[in-house]
Amino acid sequence: MTNKALTAGLEFFPMLIGGRRVDAIGGKTTLSINPYNQQPWAVVPEAEANDAELAVEAAREAFDNGPWGRTTAFQRAALMRRLADLIERDAEKYARIETMDNGKLYKEMLVQWRYMPEWFRYFAGLAVSNDGQLLQNDRTNFMVYTRREPVGVVAAITPWNSPIMLMIWKLAPALAAGCTFVVKPSEYTPVSTLAFADLMQEAGFPAGVFNVVTGGPAVGAALTNSKQVDKVVFTGSTQVGIAIGKAAMANLTRISLELGGKSANIIFEDSDLNAAVNGAISGIFAATGQTCMAGSRLLVHRSVHDEVVRRISERAKTIKLGDPLDPETEMGPVVNQVQFDRITAAVRQAAEDGATVAAGGGADQVKGGLFIAPTILTGVTNRMTIATEELFGPVLVVIPFDSEEDAIALANDSDFGLACGIWTTNVQRAHRVAAKVRAGTVWINAYRIVAPNAPFGGFKQSGIGRENGVDGLREYTESKSVWVELSGVAPDPFTLN
Repeated sequence: MTNKALTAGLEFFPMLIGGRRVDAIGGKTTLSINPYNQQPWAVVPEAEANDAELAVEAAREAFDNGPWGRTTAFQRAALMRRLADLIERDAEKYARIETMDNGKLYKEMLVQWRYMPEWFRYFAGLAVSNDGQLLQNDRTNFMVYTRREPVGVVAAITPWNSPIMLMIWKLAPALAAGCTFVVKPSEYTPVSTLAFADLMQEAGFPAGVFNVVTGGPAVGAALTNSKQVDKVVFTGSTQVGIAIGKAAMANLTRISLELGGKSANIIFEDSDLNAAVNGAISGIFAATGQTCMAGSRLLVHRSVHDEVVRRISERAKTIKLGDPLDPETEMGPVVNQVQFDRITAAVRQAAEDGATVAAGGGADQVKGGLFIAPTILTGVTNRMTIATEELFGPVLVVIPFDSEEDAIALANDSDFGLACGIWTTNVQRAHRVAAKVRAGTVWINAYRIVAPNAPFGGFKQSGIGRENGVDGLREYTESKSVWVELSGVAPDPFTLN
């Protein structure tokens, strides 16, 4: 339990279970640490398995017996549009909370929060058009139709890098489908999710529709192992996703997993180098590299390799590190000491393996703390650990290629398949490569663009299922076939007619 002396003057953010703001049953609390100054700034409950069970029971009751199960799609859509308006109203407040929690730039978080309402507005539209079909069949005495029904209680386990945005990718379609929701945010960044619960209540969602329970692995395990949970959704590392999938399979619980990436950003010799360099920088150094879609492998045609490295290295050395709340800051710290140690160790190992440091090289010697200098490594092969494992930090590896076929082979030579960027002025080449790259999202002459109507997810070890778009809504529904006998004549029990 957190020492009371350490919590003096800090705001406490309780959980939301069954429409009530509550502490953990055991009374334990923990501190949220600001990555910029490494000081505690908020107190949150440290829940255990029994708290998670209460949250699931509340969601189960709301789905099975509460008013939510009787709402129409139009009523759900109205609530979602109301929520969108509230998010829009309070975007600045919540962007600041998220920056304090995870150390990302305030201006980046503000862009996210101002865009989030569109997810609820988009899925509100899908809620009222989530129709089944009247099916043709070869029996004149039958009418057959399908229904799209909510999967039920959803348990979401969300990451620390963009807690609310990545929760909303799950929550908006779940609400549109008619599901109830329990979310466990990362124990490193729980505050924004706890605060977001205020908006759900103000919007008027019935008790138990949305529940937040905070804590560590015991809470996540309780959610994934619960027989009362109908679907588990997770964004995070592939290793944890595999463990969640195995646990859910014990009860045949549905799963959607948005997992890791080691995405390739491919620069061809005919590209607009100014645009390509800006895209490469945005792909890895924006968000301090702490994004699943980071373009952490830069594949560059050998003829322009040195020029691209020179330009990116020069810009990397001028990136302004500092307070994420300062509008002049271009890159903030990494989220915690665990990540800091992991990233710096990986860069040291890469150098030992033969990589050359073109810029940066690990911890920033000026800023100190949890700041890592924007780092560029050349002389990297696609077999080095630094090129195969997701790092989640501001570290770019540059690998040369000689032909279009070579670029495609390198891009696909990965256990992951989340995203890819293609930089070329040859429209035929752009579409050829986009078709051959094994990735769930491909950007052509762009990077890190998402929208509520565009499906997002990965191939291979980058996940199972899709978020966003019509595909995302389908993840939260079950399809039911209904056969209606029309003749009124008792059928022959020994035939199918």
